[in-house]
Amino acid sequence: MARYFIDSSALVKRYISETGSAWVLGLFDPTLNNEVFIAAITGVEIIAAITRRSRSGSISITDATIIRNQFRSDLQKDYQIIEITENVINYGMALSEIYGLRGYDAIQLAAGRAVNTLCIANGLPSITFVSADNELNTAVVNEGLKIENPNNHP
Repeated sequence: MARYFIDSSALVKRYISETGSAWVLGLFDPTLNNEVFIAAITGVEIIAAITRRSRSGSISITDATIIRNQFRSDLQKDYQIIEITENVINYGMALSEIYGLRGYDAIQLAAGRAVNTLCIANGLPSITFVSADNELNTAVVNEGLKIENPNNHP
């Protein structure tokens, strides 16, 4: 069993086929019993990404509806959702200032750091942060977290 914090740029690959999708899908193999954490804002980002793809014509309206419904179902059972607390927001602001990250990326990293801190405090192994965003990944490494980029697993 492993613990992963997955940001939106990586998690969308579970629902829309693109580079790295097979690797992301593998994280959810029930025989592995992985624990997957996501920030509460990830729901907004995934629904927005699916809707944008539908509006651009890269997926059909019907497929977008099916995918959104599947995501909402998975949200209830497959993910440990990390709430966006005042501490996460404050740390996100600091990360934005240090690394020049976009707002939601800084919140993703702050939430991932919060999960990692809790794991270590409870004697558990560190999480692996999963993101397909190179700029965010650089900050993740600088913050001392393990990183996996699904784009490196075509």
